[in-house]
This record gives sequence, C-alpha cells and structure tokens, in this order.
Amino acid sequence: MVRNTDQTGIVVTGVSGRMGQTLVRLVQDNPRTQLCGALERAGHAWIGQDIGTAMGGAALGVIVTADAVQAFERADAVIDFTAPAATVAFAQVATACGVVHVIGTTGMTDEDIAAIDAGADKSVIVRAGNMSLGVNLLVQLTRQVAAALDEDYDIEVIEAHHRHKVDAPSGTALMLGEAAAAGRGVTLADVADRGRDGITGARARGDIGFTAIRGGDIIGEHDVMFAADGERIVLRHAASDRSVFARGAIKAALWGQSQSPGHYSMLDVLGLS
Repeated sequence: MVRNTDQTGIVVTGVSGRMGQTLVRLVQDNPRTQLCGALERAGHAWIGQDIGTAMGGAALGVIVTADAVQAFERADAVIDFTAPAATVAFAQVATACGVVHVIGTTGMTDEDIAAIDAGADKSVIVRAGNMSLGVNLLVQLTRQVAAALDEDYDIEVIEAHHRHKVDAPSGTALMLGEAAAAGRGVTLADVADRGRDGITGARARGDIGFTAIRGGDIIGEHDVMFAADGERIVLRHAASDRSVFARGAIKAALWGQSQSPGHYSMLDVLGLS
C-alpha cells in the first residue's frame, strides 16, 4: 500500500464484522481518508488476505493483520468498534503511536474506561455510545425535556437491537439515561431501574427505567418516554443503516486531527457540548 499523506490514514479494527466492513467501505469512499490498516484477532481466517477480496470485492492493497503496532504506526487514526478487552489493549497502542482513537465499543466497565483514560494526557480519544448525529441530538433533547419536567413524569428508555448484540442496555440507552439524569440533577446509578421480573412492586418515583429488546436484524432503535397521568411524550431515533454510525466515526477521526490530547465525546465533535 502506498501511503497518501494528503489524506487522513485510518485503521479499522474488527474488519470482518458488519460494522467493520461498513467502515472499510466508507473510509475508502471518502476523499479525505485512506484505509491504511485492517485488524482482526489472531487466528481469524481473514489474516493475511487483502481486505477487499476478503469482503468479496476487488483488492484494496491492505492486508488484514493482527499486529496493531505495525498497523497503527503508519496511521493517523484508528476507528474501533470491537469488544471492551480489545479496545483497552488498542488504547495502549494508540497512545504509544500518537494516533487518534475513535471508540464506538460498548459494554465497558468503569475500570475499562479508566484504563482508556490513562492515555488521555498524551493522545486524542473520542468515545461515544453512539456516533450518529441524530442520536447525539436526541441526547441533548432528552436532557432538556428531563430538566423541564418534574418527577410526575416517569422516564423509560426503550431500546431495540439485533439478536447478536451482547450487551444490554445498549451504550446509546445508557447515554440517554445519563442525559435524563443530568437534566434532573441526579446521578443515574442512584435512580436506574435496569431490570424487572416477577413481583417488583410499584415503580419508585423518580426512577429512570430501561427496557431492552433483542431480535432479528434491528440495527438500532431508541425511545425516551416521559409518562405522566393523562399524557406521554416520546422522543425517538431509529437507524435504518449502519452507515450513520460509520460516517460519524469518520467525522470524529478527521476532527481529532486538530485537537489537543484529551477524552472527547461526539457532542464535542458536533459542537453540541
């Protein structure tokens, strides 16, 4: 592969997955970016193959590898939608190589996030539970509506995803819950109701509830319901194509090139923070 220094060089992790393949296509199609690395876990069948042919198309001149250091050394940014343990490991390499790390991985613990943040004084990290413009606008609206309504309005975050998603509630649902809690001036951990089964008793006033649906090939749907006696207000976002997340991640990778080291969100990228 010949590196074009007029374009932002991007490494995509987890390239065999649905999100990884979408990112590969959109990075290739964007005139401002160049795919300069494709990562998969050691032992994967795609290792050693050209990513283009592995995806069933024309060769792209980028060989799939499990060597993150080698890939990151020739890149400007890495876009990472993988798993928590992999993302923590990638964060250490990204910091050492001085590349922007765009993280769309969900299901991370506080310890995972702290490990990632350890490099924020040396590198640019953009992490979000959802990279789409629409969802980040929904986050802002949720905070504003929660601030305007009192606890007579019960808040429920309802999310739906495909059958293969392994974490619940989704990262986006938790973003929305955090926004609702912030609007009310409370801490989400103190008011979250994340599971109901059996005789649970009446809903506690002020709780923020979560409902997770898993089935079929649903890409991502999120509702925030404010329910009071006599009326309901529902804020909704539905994604019909994974490209909305990929485009947001690419935007974040480009934005990060001109930022000082730190941990940022998509609200920062979009100028909504």
